[in-house]
Amino acid sequence: MSRNSDRRGEQTRPRLGLELVQGASAAPAPDPSEELRRRMMAGASSTGAWSHLAALQRIADENGGHRASPGPGYDASVEYVAAVLRAAGYAVSTPTYPLPKRRRPRSGDRTCRNVVAQTRSGDPGRVVMVGAHLDSVRKGPGVNDNGSGVGGLLEIATRLGSTPPIRNAVRFAFWGSEEDDLKGSTHYVKSLPRRDRKRILLYVNLDMIASPNAGYFVLGGEGKTAAKAGPPGSAQVACVLVEHLAAVGIVAKTITLDRESDYAPFIAAGVPTGGVMAGDRWKKTRRQASRWGGRAGERFDPNYHTRHDRLAHLDRVAMDRFTRAVAGAVARFAAGSPVEHAQKREQHAN
Repeated sequence: MSRNSDRRGEQTRPRLGLELVQGASAAPAPDPSEELRRRMMAGASSTGAWSHLAALQRIADENGGHRASPGPGYDASVEYVAAVLRAAGYAVSTPTYPLPKRRRPRSGDRTCRNVVAQTRSGDPGRVVMVGAHLDSVRKGPGVNDNGSGVGGLLEIATRLGSTPPIRNAVRFAFWGSEEDDLKGSTHYVKSLPRRDRKRILLYVNLDMIASPNAGYFVLGGEGKTAAKAGPPGSAQVACVLVEHLAAVGIVAKTITLDRESDYAPFIAAGVPTGGVMAGDRWKKTRRQASRWGGRAGERFDPNYHTRHDRLAHLDRVAMDRFTRAVAGAVARFAAGSPVEHAQKREQHAN
């Protein structure tokens, strides 16, 4: 903050001295970015997210028991998510991508839609991107996989609001056809002009954050190759996610990235990447059960890719922890990215 002072002569010095004493005794002004982070962690919760999960389950029930893309259940999911974001004041778009040939209908539209929303505040040349896939498999409603990621992301977006006091713009993405070789996110990243890809500071992915026998995994920063650890800066993204899970009482485990979710095209594009998940078809070890609770020797989600992936079977506590932690991390990234500092250090080292 700039302070105006009169420097014209001796007569002004006592008043200036008094101002300095008063300034020294005054409490420091609160940091707006820290206040936003605390507000997001305190406000975001599974309570707000749960209504979105209920809506997605209802959509599946009304459309053949699933929300797979393409299909009427997926189209209804797109409309629901877009409506929630528009009501929150966001600039919303539904960019299309071509369907793979095996998914194209014999007649009608041969494209499908993602949903993308961005804050109206923050520098649009510096974008923090957060995403979750919106589609389910055809075998079930996909309320954990990945209604939970969608519900958490909608809760974070509505709590943040469209015009928060942030340095970097925040972009929320809801991807189609993740269950079909990541077609929605892959086309989106590849179709961005190079200058627009460069504007993305980092990407965070939410996929299955309410598994019934939940684990607490953070993806990124592990492994000796970029394909597993992520591009430079990914370790810093993962570190912030780990710190915010610790703030809600969880010691997370960092794991390698793979090609099984929508972070893959961002890794290929060189964007620092991280993610969170509660586990899918793999079994929980005794050590993990000792750390997080739950049942050793059983799958993190026994309902994975089945018709039983419904609201009644989800872990609401895990959903709450992940939502609050990611909300705090998004606020932190929006205030200023630690990734850039890490990249600069690496460039100097090279």
